[in-house]
Amino acid sequence: MTAPANTPGYYERHIFFCLNERKGGEQSCAQYDAQAGFEHCKVRIKKEGLSGKGKVRVNKAGCLDRCAGGPVAVVYPEGVWYSYVDKADIDEIVDSHLRNGKVVERLVLPPDVGR
Repeated sequence: MTAPANTPGYYERHIFFCLNERKGGEQSCAQYDAQAGFEHCKVRIKKEGLSGKGKVRVNKAGCLDRCAGGPVAVVYPEGVWYSYVDKADIDEIVDSHLRNGKVVERLVLPPDVGR
């Protein structure tokens, strides 16, 4: 069964943070302290009253296969991929995209960046 395109989901937006750690020193998001970015985002979303049904959900993810751009996060339903460096970048994603629906262009991961 497929839901009609105009049917609202349980959450308005999801942000998934890759927290994967690859073996053997291969590049991965965990090497860039992705866990701290994830935790900071969860705190900000709760603090701003953006969490819960009809709002924003912050989730952990395993490998999203875009390691070369790490650390990475992706926002759905828009499918916007971000590469971030620090808490200020996460704050900008929360304030601009997750709260107001405006993509943070400077943090968008180029489409050709993969593993």
